[in-house]
Amino acid sequence: MKLYQSFGSPNSRRVRIYLAEKGITMPFVPVDLGAREQFSDAYAAINPRRVVPALVLDDGTAIAEVPAIIRYLEETHPNPPLLGSSPKEKAIVAMWERRMELEGFAAVMETVRNGAAGLKGRAIAGPHGYNQIPELIVRGRSRIADFFGDLEARLSEMPFVAGNEFSIADITAIVAIDFASKALELSMPGENGASRRWYSSVATRPSMTA
Repeated sequence: MKLYQSFGSPNSRRVRIYLAEKGITMPFVPVDLGAREQFSDAYAAINPRRVVPALVLDDGTAIAEVPAIIRYLEETHPNPPLLGSSPKEKAIVAMWERRMELEGFAAVMETVRNGAAGLKGRAIAGPHGYNQIPELIVRGRSRIADFFGDLEARLSEMPFVAGNEFSIADITAIVAIDFASKALELSMPGENGASRRWYSSVATRPSMTA
C-alpha cells in the first residue's frame, strides 16, 4: 500500500495520525498542492476528484475520502480499535466523528476556502471551480465559535469526544482545531477548561507529530 498525500493538507494529516496510532507504516507519495499536482492527469487517474489523500492498495485499487480510507484500514488492522469495538461503540464513534467533521472540520474548511486569496475560483475542493462567497467567512467564524462551545459541553461530560476512549473522533476534532488556529488564528476560548485539558492530553500523543 501507499498513501498519496500532502503535508499541507489537514485531511492528509487525519490519515497520518490514524496510521501512527495504529502503528501502520507505508510509503507516502507527495502531492504538491501548491504546484497543482493534484490536477495532473497522472493523479486524476488515481483520484478523479483530484483531492488528497488517496490510498492505493497492492492490487492497484485506489480508495479516496478519509472515512473510506480509515474504514478499510480499520477492517484490515483492527487493533487497537479507533472506530469502536462493539456495534454500540462503533455507532457512537461514527456519530461523534461525523459531528466533528461537519460542525468543526467542514466549518473551518469553508471559512478558509472562501477567504484565501490563493483559492479564488476554488472555494470548494474537487474537480470543479466555484467562486468564493465572502458572506460565508462571517458565517464560518460563527460556526467555529459554536463548535468550540459544543465541544466544551461534550468534554465537560466525557474524557474523549466519543466517550471514555481515544478514537477517530478525537483525531478529526484536534485536526480541525489546529487548522482553525493556523489558518484563521482562531483558538479555543481560554475559559474552555475541559477542552483545553483534553487538548493538552491528546496533543502530546506521539502520533500528533505524524
